Amino acid sequence: MTDSIYRDLKQLGGATRIPASPEEAALERVANPQADATYTVRFTAPEFTSLCPMTGQPDFAHLVIDYVPGPWLVESKSLKLYLTSFRNHGAFHEDCTISIARRLVEFLEPQWLRIGGYWYPRGGIPIDVFWQTGPLPDGTWIPDQGVPPYRGRG
Repeated sequence: MTDSIYRDLKQLGGATRIPASPEEAALERVANPQADATYTVRFTAPEFTSLCPMTGQPDFAHLVIDYVPGPWLVESKSLKLYLTSFRNHGAFHEDCTISIARRLVEFLEPQWLRIGGYWYPRGGIPIDVFWQTGPLPDGTWIPDQGVPPYRGRG
């Protein structure tokens, strides 16, 4: 990792503890070496967990984060640690999903970002949360998130 765009990374390539909370988690970024191209990056977190703020019971989600980079790329280990920090965080599905998206937008300054939070049912009701920053930039290909709607046993 001698390239200058990687020199400030602190978490990649070494042992890193899981942050105790999303606020404590440190996201890291590198300059986008392909900033002249419009392209999509997808992160899928099929085993995301947080806690119900009322009962303390675990909530599970399949998150799909798509973004069209601007000047920055998120370093994937720091993103993984940030998402993992929610496992002891109490918040409703909507709050978790939108908080993740807003923090990434503030940190990365992407051309565009969307998040799909596909939450597994508790109490018999699945809650899916979707958010994006605005219209997709012209000429950008974005695949369907590929997560089927919850069907239960049907």
